[in-house]
Amino acid sequence: MAWFEKLTGDLADKKKWREYKARVKALPEPYRSAAAGVERYLMYTGNVSDSKKMIAMCDDLADLFERAAVDGTPVRDIVGDDPAEFVDAFAANYSDGGWVDKQRKKLSQAIDAAEKEKEKEQ
Repeated sequence: MAWFEKLTGDLADKKKWREYKARVKALPEPYRSAAAGVERYLMYTGNVSDSKKMIAMCDDLADLFERAAVDGTPVRDIVGDDPAEFVDAFAANYSDGGWVDKQRKKLSQAIDAAEKEKEKEQ
């Protein structure tokens, strides 16, 4: 890796990111707006910290919306009644066991422990 890549990040990843952004920009409406909304949600809530996984996830997202546009599939048929649930499930396929996953596991363990403590009292 060149010294400037250490400062700026992997240049190949940046190129792939720009290609992804161009693909989304080329989508017809309403697919473009929907893909942008999904991307925005992923950036705030996604549990992917590895740039290569993030780029793979976004490429797959672009593939999904491109195919839907070609087929004429309505956006609601893609994301369902709860878009957040759809995006969470979509992102889970790329999760790298990051902070959110750890916190979810800790929450489940805390609830399990609380239930066991209540059972002991009874």
